[in-house]
Amino acid sequence: MTTFDEREQAFENKFKHDQELLFRIHVRRAKLVGLWAAAQLGLAGAEADAYAAQIVDVDFNEPAHKDIARRIFTDLQAKGVAVTEHRVEKEMETQLEEARRQVMAA
Repeated sequence: MTTFDEREQAFENKFKHDQELLFRIHVRRAKLVGLWAAAQLGLAGAEADAYAAQIVDVDFNEPAHKDIARRIFTDLQAKGVAVTEHRVEKEMETQLEEARRQVMAA
């Protein structure tokens, strides 16, 4: 194996590692924002965990953060919770940073 092959392999390994971290961070963010929304909906315990799992599933079905925000906003409005789309987006940003911190600390 040449130096260039080793260098290429190192870059590929780093890319793979970075993508795995990003995936874990996004899944964690979906769970955290799902738990936040569950609390806003008055859910606790197993119900809150189940709702958060549904939010994670939404993220898998449509890989973009807008789908999560849309689902949460719709659910909150349906239950009469006074919240704006901006507030949901802001919470998602906050939870993304928290998810990053938690994943990197693990």
